[in-house]
Amino acid sequence: MENPIAELRRIVMSAQNTWTDTGLPRVAMVCAEACADQVYQPMLHLVLQGTKSLSIGDEVFRYTAGHYFLVPVDVPATGQIHAAAADQPYLAVSLTLDLDVIATLLMEVNTAPGAAQSACFQAVCASDEMLDAWVRMMRLVDRPHDAGVLAPMIEREILYRALQGSLGGILRDMARPDGRMTQIRRVTQWIRGHYTEPFRVEPLALMSEMSVAAFYRHFKSVTAMTPIQYQKRLRLLR
Repeated sequence: MENPIAELRRIVMSAQNTWTDTGLPRVAMVCAEACADQVYQPMLHLVLQGTKSLSIGDEVFRYTAGHYFLVPVDVPATGQIHAAAADQPYLAVSLTLDLDVIATLLMEVNTAPGAAQSACFQAVCASDEMLDAWVRMMRLVDRPHDAGVLAPMIEREILYRALQGSLGGILRDMARPDGRMTQIRRVTQWIRGHYTEPFRVEPLALMSEMSVAAFYRHFKSVTAMTPIQYQKRLRLLR
């Protein structure tokens, strides 16, 4: 029997040298030799072959095959990908995170995150159960008549497996209306809409319903940048 990573690689090899729409809601795949600087939207990204590095603020995060990471809010980043070999390009799949789907799932399950929780953007090894769900999801690329019924179910399963892992706390916080992710997301959305304008931190802290000190701390823990760095990165990408 073909192992899950090998089967996923075989399916994703059909992708274009960019983010490729699979026809499945919120699911994309990539087969690439390079990537551009961009604003990454909230997603779960699973590396299948090669390695990916993300430079976010002053930090560099590195991801290898079989590992996934979460982007909790819109984040401007510099990406680099490295093929496994000359004839083995970078391969990955991603799931754009729908907060309504996560919130509904959380109301139906009682899955507490593990004791050891990872920080934002940290790499986590995908469990066998998550890989199995991804295989069944990607098989639907060639079965559009089944996708309407099965894709939403498998999306929930992938998210359920992520909730069980060390990034589960981040997913939970993203879906909470009063969570720090929601509060910081409110600010990042404002900065994205006003990135050419000067701003003061105090109104942003008020927008996030935090003190200035708490806002600085949480903003950097979620985005790996200060608000000013975030704005400067957006300007560089425009």
